[in-house]
Amino acid sequence: MTRRLFYIALGATAGVLLVRKLTATAARFTPAGVQSGVAGALGGLSSAIRDFGVEVRAGMVEREDELRTGLGLDGVHDVVDS
Repeated sequence: MTRRLFYIALGATAGVLLVRKLTATAARFTPAGVQSGVAGALGGLSSAIRDFGVEVRAGMVEREDELRTGLGLDGVHDVVDS
């Protein structure tokens, strides 16, 4: 008798867990769930692109300083525009 109750409880628990998992998975494929997933992915992509742009600009400034130092330019224009 105890053995049967154990297996009934085990089956009920497995059934509840399975239903909850399937409900969560089905909710991800609703229009609202898909929209939320896409919005999160695009938000992450836009911040990654923004961070990349910031790093590129910082690298450009650093490299420009290296070139100016290497060429002996101090920021004063030696060439007169005509």
